[in-house]
Amino acid sequence: MIPRARHLAAAALSSALLMLPALTGTAHAAAWNAHSATASATASAAAPTSKVYAVPLARTLADVKRVANYWKPDRLKKSDSYTPATPGAAAPVSTSGGAAAPATPVATVRRSLAAQSVPPVPPRKGAAMTMGKVFFRIGDKEYWCSASSIAAKNRSVVATAAHCAYDSRQAKPADYWIFVPNPDANGETPDGIYVGASISLHEDWIGKADYDYDYAFVTVNRGFTWVAKNGGYVMQDVGRLQDNVGGLGIELNRKPGSYTARPFGYPAGAQPDGTRPFDGKTLLECPERSTRYTVAPGLDLQKGVELQPCDFSHGASGGPWVIGYDKNRKLGSLNGVNSLTWNRDARDRYDAVSSPYFDTTTGEVYRRAAAQATVPKVT
Repeated sequence: MIPRARHLAAAALSSALLMLPALTGTAHAAAWNAHSATASATASAAAPTSKVYAVPLARTLADVKRVANYWKPDRLKKSDSYTPATPGAAAPVSTSGGAAAPATPVATVRRSLAAQSVPPVPPRKGAAMTMGKVFFRIGDKEYWCSASSIAAKNRSVVATAAHCAYDSRQAKPADYWIFVPNPDANGETPDGIYVGASISLHEDWIGKADYDYDYAFVTVNRGFTWVAKNGGYVMQDVGRLQDNVGGLGIELNRKPGSYTARPFGYPAGAQPDGTRPFDGKTLLECPERSTRYTVAPGLDLQKGVELQPCDFSHGASGGPWVIGYDKNRKLGSLNGVNSLTWNRDARDRYDAVSSPYFDTTTGEVYRRAAAQATVPKVT
């Protein structure tokens, strides 16, 4: 056992427990000062490029219907029994659903063109309901994570953790990926089901599972609901995601410590002491707190952002960090996603959560997802 004085960092929300020695504030500051210096140099020099990878999912009507038919009401009713995503654990290679398409680089985007901020957008009617769960399959087993709808010009973008969309160990996307905003108990989908069309993410998640890039923006097809008919179910088109539930804005390049944020998610996994205080059925939030920097070299996390206190566990992966959250409108701006959780005091419960830093490169990934077209009709 490692002594408590070392303040162990606990593990990915997405994986089996990974124990890391916590780093001192001096180490944190040095890493962030180096990052800030690099960013300043970049701004004053010719803007470099970085690669955004495009990973196709369901790009045709036949693809959408194949995924939809997998997630019929009988399967969705069992959704609470599925496993919060654990891609750090061994998973079987998929033997069904067809061969996965490889990730391919898209045209590089100059950093000077990436969005710095996008305002939140309300739905066409009613209150915003931007947060929900994503469901997918790895091998022959179903998993889920948290996620949120993000304002975008194509009105069809979901933000989540990269480990909730792409398995870097197998170099392939998750199968049968869907987003369900505002899910009810027993698998009900009052605001529709949205089948993923393509994933946009950074090459360093694909290539080496670098937790500095544990975020993904998934372009989704038009939504649908299942309607009972003649003893079975038929799909009914409900339109685009943002029109129905609204979209969080996005904020980039905010210096940790200069703003506060509030994390959301659907935690369900065990705490360090083995207890399970959360069931994954209810959207929960941690207190709004000032952000601070954090690093974890063992996970290639060199520019992380941390919030404390927060006792989220498995299942909250991919849930949004929101700044400027308006409880009446249920809107604000995305500035991170739940990626890792920490047990800083080595006691019975997790006490902090961290996100990759949302910088200009994040904006490039988001812009790619926001520019993608989808199937014009899903029924």
